[in-house]
Amino acid sequence: MPAIPYVLAAAVVVLVSTFLRLLYALPAFNPTKPRPRLRGQPTRLLVVLGSGGHTSEMFSLLRDLDPKSYTHRSYIVSSGDGFSASKAVDFECALEAKRRHKDGAVLVPSTYDISVIPRARRIHQPLWTTPVSSLRCLFACFTFLRAPRTQQTLRPDPTQYQTERLAPRTPRYTYPDLIIANGPATAVLVIAASLLLRFLNLRGTEGKMRTIYVESWARVNSLSLSGRILVAYGMVNRMLVQWEDLSRKGLGDFIGALIQ
Repeated sequence: MPAIPYVLAAAVVVLVSTFLRLLYALPAFNPTKPRPRLRGQPTRLLVVLGSGGHTSEMFSLLRDLDPKSYTHRSYIVSSGDGFSASKAVDFECALEAKRRHKDGAVLVPSTYDISVIPRARRIHQPLWTTPVSSLRCLFACFTFLRAPRTQQTLRPDPTQYQTERLAPRTPRYTYPDLIIANGPATAVLVIAASLLLRFLNLRGTEGKMRTIYVESWARVNSLSLSGRILVAYGMVNRMLVQWEDLSRKGLGDFIGALIQ
């Protein structure tokens, strides 16, 4: 049939174009510098919290965070992880206390939000059901990155918080400027969702969603499964390791002790 060669040629063009577009979206194959930011321009940081030790390590990493640099912080926690959510509230309370004048006025206005997504895989979950839960988690990550931003308002009791829509005059935060993660499967899926949005070249994604993955302090001789996946497929802008031996093996960048 004379139409078959044209169909095959069109299929080849589509496949090659998709492959080249994928290479363009992957940070390892298309390293770019952050876009210049004007003084006072709103900037959004997305923090992916694991659970337990991963959460404790993350807030140790963020101990010197300057709210002037990241005026809005978004936190992602997995369903059922109340520990990470409460730690995020405590961290924001501490940031707010640092920003106050002696008379109680806030030096730098900033906001934050906490979002819950389904777990990619529960403890002791059968492996044959993992693809289903992972797809559900990936879809939630995709929806979260595309959803309008919200801000968090503290009540007198810092353990309680409520979510409110941004006021009309409050800057609207679009896609995260930077994503930082150190946890297990959920972190990989958040990063995968950000790459999918960049692959589709949706409006507003250009120059956004740069990614940093910080390998756990407990990984001394080898990377975790999440770390191996991210490095193998070139999915992150920067991989940081906390042991110099890993850096010598070419598995990431060692910039000194990150956990205190």
